[in-house]
Amino acid sequence: MINNYYLIENNEQVGPFSHTELMERGLSPAEMVLSPLTNEWNSASNLPELHEYFTLQGIYLPTNANAANFWWRLLAYIIDYVVIILVVAALAVFLGFFEAYTGAHTDMLFDDRNDFAFKLVLVISFMLYHAIFEATRAQGSIGKIICQLKVVDMDGRRISFRKALGRNLAKILSSILCGIGYLLIFWNDRHQGLHDQMAKTYVIRKKN
Repeated sequence: MINNYYLIENNEQVGPFSHTELMERGLSPAEMVLSPLTNEWNSASNLPELHEYFTLQGIYLPTNANAANFWWRLLAYIIDYVVIILVVAALAVFLGFFEAYTGAHTDMLFDDRNDFAFKLVLVISFMLYHAIFEATRAQGSIGKIICQLKVVDMDGRRISFRKALGRNLAKILSSILCGIGYLLIFWNDRHQGLHDQMAKTYVIRKKN
């Protein structure tokens, strides 16, 4: 029967279960399942008929079909860059009004002598911005939210702040040598950049 699914529990085969009974058990992506559609054992994450179930649980399993390509990721990056520029511009305007009303000198923050420090703070802020958003339920920055992109681990789950921070620090390596680490997104089946591969993460596009 098409509903004859089997599981491995305590090193023993249990079942059969219908498709509905299988989902009611609360499957994990790594659980081994014998599907009547393939007649062989697979992890639950590899069975297409269970992908919708996992999506409803907030688990977005990375596949070749839902992997976000380079252009979607570039668009999200551009949106984030614009957001950061607007925030910096708003800060500059605020400091200008603050200086006008108080007489305090704030221009030293943008002094050429502090240019390196300012850029360093900007880079760190950009990394933290991405890491914090990726570790939240949104699973991505403002740009990724708009483009319906999510950062997930190998099991399709939300990543921790520690993994998100490591992923964004690894972007430094992706950026060197003319951004070759980012260009890997073109050649990888699941569009992973070097930093994705190092952090064992994926960027998927959630389609309506």
